[in-house]
Amino acid sequence: MTEPTKRIPSLVALGGGHGLSATLKAGRLVADHVTAVVTVADDGGSSGRLRRELGILPPGDLRMALCALAGEDDEHARLTRLFQHRYGGTGALAGHAVGNLVFAGLWELLGDPIEALDAVGSILGVTGRVLPMSPVALDIAAEVVGLEADPRVVRTIIGQVAVATTPGSVRRVRLIPDAPPAADGVVEAIEQADLVVLGPGSWFTSVIPNVLVPEIAAALTRTAATKALVLNLAPQPGETAGFSAEQHLHVLRQHAPRVDVDVLLVDPRMPLSATEREHLERAAAGLGARVVTAEIAKTGPDGTMRAVHDPASLATALAASLPGGAG
Repeated sequence: MTEPTKRIPSLVALGGGHGLSATLKAGRLVADHVTAVVTVADDGGSSGRLRRELGILPPGDLRMALCALAGEDDEHARLTRLFQHRYGGTGALAGHAVGNLVFAGLWELLGDPIEALDAVGSILGVTGRVLPMSPVALDIAAEVVGLEADPRVVRTIIGQVAVATTPGSVRRVRLIPDAPPAADGVVEAIEQADLVVLGPGSWFTSVIPNVLVPEIAAALTRTAATKALVLNLAPQPGETAGFSAEQHLHVLRQHAPRVDVDVLLVDPRMPLSATEREHLERAAAGLGARVVTAEIAKTGPDGTMRAVHDPASLATALAASLPGGAG
């Protein structure tokens, strides 16, 4: 990866899953210290099983964030592959990621999830820090339409996996429990950052949940950091299917009326008509943001845009979006 010519002291990235991993890989090319603030509502797969059986935070997205920030020398790269490895077979370990089990074990030994995350970070050679969004495991409840013959009927779907896979259109989400606390260190990291990045990722289950934590939303309104929102490259089936680009921004404003952003990063190769681009510009202005276009998606062998963010290109775009430009 080619690093921007200048760096900033501190970057905070909020989200979960593969979208957050891409941002973190970009962030380490831009900033000397990167803090990941990770959603903790996953209830599926290995994470869901460990959450239910041990009463811990779902470790999957936390593990992915740690691996995205892990050391790149041979020893740490080998450990990262081990942490990402999933057991095969059909027994009790089948499907569990090694890193999930290590985190669970360290939590039991140390008695604190953040101490456990810091310990895993030390093992993997992480130079930044990974923090949970909240110290308590959360559930997502979504208001969904389109599940009944009458399209006006709204049903409530509970659980991240259910929300992401249920047919229909999500209109609004909330957290259970309501108004959870932020984890120790999260507010301070946001307030002291030079750049805060929200997105890309599953809009209703990875991006929006962050601004539903009152302390995080308040910190986002107070921070002097540049706040960048990275728009998804394509609608996500099960969450934002049929959404226009501007709808993503309206949804964010609906859930966080007081949270503004400074920069909206958009790949110019996204299939938007002139009218759609005009509507997107207007929606961005409603968030206080200027639209910055940059080729931040990976390019396929045929030269076309893939719906996957490229960390090196995203790093360059993030650096250039800062006041005065850092790239």
